[in-house]
Amino acid sequence: MAGSASSKGRTMGHAQIKTVSSREFVHNVSAARRVVSEGGTVIITDRGEPTQALIPIAEYRRLTKTDKNLVELLRMPEADAFDLDVEPIRIGAKDIDA
Repeated sequence: MAGSASSKGRTMGHAQIKTVSSREFVHNVSAARRVVSEGGTVIITDRGEPTQALIPIAEYRRLTKTDKNLVELLRMPEADAFDLDVEPIRIGAKDIDA
């Protein structure tokens, strides 16, 4: 990856973002792991189109973390920006013979 003609590196804030072809990634996984272990991101392309992103596990956990339930999420001010079509649930009561 380092010094390769096809890999491109840039920074966003202080984190490095490295773009590599899938072929380059396969041939040099350790370099990609090094970028990620230093807090960076590796974007893997196939025929020039981004197809995967390798990110630090802490970032993955941050992105996928949710300790809020649906009601709490719907109470958030940003929730007004989303249309949510929910079908009402009809629960009928049955008579029980004693």
